[in-house]
Amino acid sequence: MFLTAEEQDMLAGGQGKATRKAMQILVALGTIYGAERMLPVTSVQVAGVSYDNLGEPGLQFLQEMAEGGGQARVLTTLNPAGMDVDAWETLGISPEFASSQRRVLDAFAHMGVLTTCTCTPYLVGNLPHFGQHLAWAESSAVCFANSVIGARTNREGGPSALASALTGCTPAYGFHLDRSRQPSLCVEVTAGLEACGEWEESLVFGALGKAIGDRLPESAHPPVTFIRGLSRVSLEGLKAFCASLATYAGAALFHMEGITPEAGSLKPPAAVIQIGERELNLALDSMTSAAAEEVDFISLGCPHLTIREIARLAELLAGKRVKKEFWLTTARPTKFLADRMGLSRIIEDSGARFAVDTCCVVAPIQGRFHALATDSAKACYYAGAKNGFKTLVKSFDDVVREALQ
Repeated sequence: MFLTAEEQDMLAGGQGKATRKAMQILVALGTIYGAERMLPVTSVQVAGVSYDNLGEPGLQFLQEMAEGGGQARVLTTLNPAGMDVDAWETLGISPEFASSQRRVLDAFAHMGVLTTCTCTPYLVGNLPHFGQHLAWAESSAVCFANSVIGARTNREGGPSALASALTGCTPAYGFHLDRSRQPSLCVEVTAGLEACGEWEESLVFGALGKAIGDRLPESAHPPVTFIRGLSRVSLEGLKAFCASLATYAGAALFHMEGITPEAGSLKPPAAVIQIGERELNLALDSMTSAAAEEVDFISLGCPHLTIREIARLAELLAGKRVKKEFWLTTARPTKFLADRMGLSRIIEDSGARFAVDTCCVVAPIQGRFHALATDSAKACYYAGAKNGFKTLVKSFDDVVREALQ
């Protein structure tokens, strides 16, 4: 692998212990995947932030990198933490966990990383341009960046993303290269998704992602799909679809005809699968294992809520009281906007709780609840796989109604 003089200096330790370790990680990764050189990145998004996932070994690694002089060289943001940094106690997080989580965030902050803890960095300032090279780690954000924005990133692990932050570069392989971005499978959507209501898109497009994932062969390298048959989809629908396709298909890139940037310059592959009403309904049915009367936990915001979704919540909850534990997860900058607009007060007066900086996937909530109601296909997967919850999946508005019953 060719390294520039500066990259060689980093590898030799000329720019500190942490930078040397970071470059060692990237050179090893590039060697494994046959990269010929490094590429400069314009931004980084680091996963592996919740202490529930990191534990002491992960925290020790972060502290060693911070103490070794590591400093972010490009805009770097974080995935959700395991708690709301300010309101952790009201959400039932233990003081012991809170102390450990703060140590994680302190280590990142010491390295110049912005501790804006969100799975939707593109909504809060980490918004790349078409064609820019990134080193992002959160699976749904990677899929969004590649497919909706047309930026270029592999799905990084937490250590490799941090290594890119501390060096400003990433190995040139995978989805950074034109040849890897070519579609090999066409997905014809014959289900009438255009007929779904405005606030049904997160449910329906989440189900579409699972339906596609269920039809793909299991592989360490899932095919890049070219998706046809859709004429419109909102930001919220794309957010849900990216999360679902990344979760159930392991996909980091798709091309959606007439909607995503590169689709217009590509030829649809000859190999075709079809997703109709039957496949969509099977996906929806497979994500529900709980009856409504079993639900004791409700969450919206996987991926994190947009300000438009929060405005809808305020509309639905105004003057009403929720009857069940109801978490609304979003990024702190988005919550700040909601505060300024008067939306937060309306929502909190209903008894619903904002869980800022975190989400129901990474918070330490195993054993606290029995059954989750949500509109998120991704949340359904992790509710069962990580926390052992039963799940009930409904549209955005119907989830709110479930909280009021």
